[in-house]
Amino acid sequence: MTDGIHYLDARGPDGVRLYAIGDVHGRLDLLEKMHERIAGEIERDRPADWRIIHLGDYVDRGPASRGVLAFLIAARRRDERMITLAGNHDIGFLDFLVAPSKESLFMQFGGIETAASYDVRFGRFFRDLDRFHADLVQAVPPEHVGFIRSRRFSVSFGDFFFCHAGIRPGIPLDRQISDDLIWIRNEFLHHPNLHPKVVVHGHTITREPEVLANRVNVDTGAWRSGVLTALVIEGAEKRLMTAQA
Repeated sequence: MTDGIHYLDARGPDGVRLYAIGDVHGRLDLLEKMHERIAGEIERDRPADWRIIHLGDYVDRGPASRGVLAFLIAARRRDERMITLAGNHDIGFLDFLVAPSKESLFMQFGGIETAASYDVRFGRFFRDLDRFHADLVQAVPPEHVGFIRSRRFSVSFGDFFFCHAGIRPGIPLDRQISDDLIWIRNEFLHHPNLHPKVVVHGHTITREPEVLANRVNVDTGAWRSGVLTALVIEGAEKRLMTAQA
């Protein structure tokens, strides 16, 4: 199968500049720097219209998950052109608040740091899961829960499809399921053929952003690398930009 859009031929919608930002994972410092850079570009260039698309995974691993959520909530309140998609860690946070488990994604992969950002501790001297869960439920503002719960799993502009993890090859874009959009890896990452649109995603950490014929991965592991990456699309022009610690 060769039908589809190649990255080199893909175009964004006329008159709209797109910024797609990779996994933040609690790095409020980098998110703020990225937004400062983007705001500076928009002020300088005055594009006719724009969208800033956040590809999910706002929480876990990094030190300031609470701050990241508060920042994004405020940004969307100011301007609905701020688009925030759901990632698997964001949904895992909600899952833990509903049904705590030590084997959960939240507890195994960075949720301890998320809880700490709400001043709730679990560690060497305090390991009562029920008490930890109860304290966390009490500490997380309902606004944060509602924000994550209401996130979309994908969005499309022009020849580009944006989601957290990727798509199930061979399935129409409008029939993709949420589990694949936030979790898929191998079947998507190793798919050799073009997709109906170029997929812009995060979820799988790479040292450098991956720009391939059928997909672009902008997850450069900001929580540990100190580098947050975004893809910028304007018409036929595409470029990468970073915010660094």
